[in-house]
Amino acid sequence: MKKTNGVQRRLLLASLAAFACLPAAAQSVWPSKPIRLVVPFPAGGPTDISARVIGQALGDLLKTPVFVENKGGAHGFIGASDVAKSAPDGYTLMMSSIGTMGINPRLYNKLPYDANKDFVPLSLVVTVPIVVVVNPKVLPVKTVPELVAYLKANPDKVNFGSAGNGGSSHLVPEYFKYRTGTTMTHIPYKGSGPAVADLVAGQVQIMFDTLLTSTPFVKSGALKMLAVTTPHRLAEYPDVPTMAEALGMKDFDASSWYAMYAPAGTPAPIVQRLNGAIQAVLKQPEIAKRLAELGAVPSGGTAAQLAAFQLAEQDKWGQVIKAANVKPD
Repeated sequence: MKKTNGVQRRLLLASLAAFACLPAAAQSVWPSKPIRLVVPFPAGGPTDISARVIGQALGDLLKTPVFVENKGGAHGFIGASDVAKSAPDGYTLMMSSIGTMGINPRLYNKLPYDANKDFVPLSLVVTVPIVVVVNPKVLPVKTVPELVAYLKANPDKVNFGSAGNGGSSHLVPEYFKYRTGTTMTHIPYKGSGPAVADLVAGQVQIMFDTLLTSTPFVKSGALKMLAVTTPHRLAEYPDVPTMAEALGMKDFDASSWYAMYAPAGTPAPIVQRLNGAIQAVLKQPEIAKRLAELGAVPSGGTAAQLAAFQLAEQDKWGQVIKAANVKPD
């Protein structure tokens, strides 16, 4: 595990100080009232669905209700800012995403929250495989090497769809272009649904999409899955190679992910208890099964591991944003 950096040490000291200031009774009885789990995106999306699955199980384990509150809008700014300003007492938490905590800090020059200072990391919760899918009727490739060769022979003639500018379905293909020296034209949509619909219709030729959205069309034969961008092959598709295998790049890893946070200053013992509860929930067979049905892979880990992972993700996507000259909407 990486050594705790200066920011993490300051957060830990602040948490311990805050906890010491709490009355003894408050320290011993947490949680004694419902917990608010904020999702900085509208209801029905993958972050929201993950939050509801984990939140219910977490409430059962802690023996207190966990209410999911959707505060969407402005690329996650509104919900994240709300949590950052909330009392650090263990009763406000956040389920956030790669976009809010990994991409936004490098995509926007100014944010109303500091992803690394305004929150205490609790745990990585799930990773969501991104799969490379093509419409075989309009893009005549069957493997990733064939795709790379086709793109190099036909620069800027292939369009890729995404769920919107600056999201994972936009930046993962930009990362692929960056690593392979290829070019494609980005066509942003307002959500994965319209993008996949146009992919199936042949309006765009390729997408780097979540497994959940693409699966029905892969199974019907309308789309062909070339690779998965996670480090390991998917159990449901054992014959589909990872991008690392297909390209011979062992470090190619570009999953989407969701993680849980609390406001900075939340007492360290509460952080530790929440982390332990999240790990226990993720190990429950019924939760793992439900997440798998949603195309998500349970992750877990310590708060320090999430903090280090988040910084590494910001560095990685910052390089992609700079190389591809990605600009926010």
